[in-house]
Amino acid sequence: MTYQIINAIVVQSDAELSAAQAHGMATGMLCANEQAQSAAWLTELFLHAIPTDDEGRTTLVHLFEDTQDLFASDDFEFDLLLPGDEALLSEQVEALTDWCRGFLLGVGFTHAASDLSREATEILKDIAEFTKLDTEAEGEEDESDFMEITEYMRSAVLLLRSEFNA
Repeated sequence: MTYQIINAIVVQSDAELSAAQAHGMATGMLCANEQAQSAAWLTELFLHAIPTDDEGRTTLVHLFEDTQDLFASDDFEFDLLLPGDEALLSEQVEALTDWCRGFLLGVGFTHAASDLSREATEILKDIAEFTKLDTEAEGEEDESDFMEITEYMRSAVLLLRSEFNA
């Protein structure tokens, strides 16, 4: 599923979210509770929006289930849903900050913060800091930083998932 397809569905519903934030939210919910259901995610996603049509709903459920399947896989194939390389770096960074916001919301919907390890707490603090990234990114150094942060996020999500579901 491409970022553009998911983003069109989310934007059409006036959810005031991006595809990245929606995927981050789904990932956060699944990370904190591997038994989370797509219905709970869709409820949160469209809480203050126009519900999407059946086709859009089906596409979103597939995104949620695909994310759930990637978590269950041992192949480390999970990735963040972000605009592709054809998008401007500033758009990619903005989507990354949205994804991080969504992730923190998703974790917050499904997990109490009181029983986290020191490592998990530090990772969540890092993710909170990523929501403040300067979206006016350009050039090779910013691109390198962006790639480094997305790789960190992939690893961090899997680490948090292991802790939350131990």
